[in-house]
Amino acid sequence: MIRDAYYEESASCQRSVREAKFYTTFKIVAIVAFIIAGLILSFAFGYVPSLLDSTVNNETGEVYTLVRVFYLVTYFATVALIAGAGVLFWFLKNRFNVSFDYLFVEDEFRVAKVFNGKKRKFLKNFKCDQILKIGKCENPSFERTCAGLSKKQIVFLTPNREPSENKNFYYILYSSSIEKTVNIVEARVELIDYLVRAAGRSKWDPQ
Repeated sequence: MIRDAYYEESASCQRSVREAKFYTTFKIVAIVAFIIAGLILSFAFGYVPSLLDSTVNNETGEVYTLVRVFYLVTYFATVALIAGAGVLFWFLKNRFNVSFDYLFVEDEFRVAKVFNGKKRKFLKNFKCDQILKIGKCENPSFERTCAGLSKKQIVFLTPNREPSENKNFYYILYSSSIEKTVNIVEARVELIDYLVRAAGRSKWDPQ
């Protein structure tokens, strides 16, 4: 029975060795930025009072308000910029060494995104009875299927520009309660067989 079927495979990044280094570098830079921002902020308790004192005329007691505001804005803006750079690098690291896990079980096709081979994030759950069409991306039917769709509706569920050995790029036209999307996967024929059997043979477009 198809409902008892279970199949799992991954679309791994072909540039994983190089991109793992980028991932680690961006992560280290982010952590260093957080540490520097934290250290500068911790000095505020001792440094800011003396900074404020320097904006007071010792003879007249006059407060140079604009100078004081400038010093404070410069100090805390520096902290914010360094911390912001840390946040930016922390999120940018997730663009490197990305792979996708595919799981077919009980008439459902589940996709998860994997960052640097460790952290997994669930992305999509396809109900096979809501799949409208399946085919190879190299076939003319792929262009016809994508015609009229926006870039947002074409979803790449693979990190690679070319399929790995013994795999092909396949498209899955899927209709949810919100919109239609064309989802591109990099898979072996075994996974596609499961999807076609569950969705219905008529959903496979050989052209």
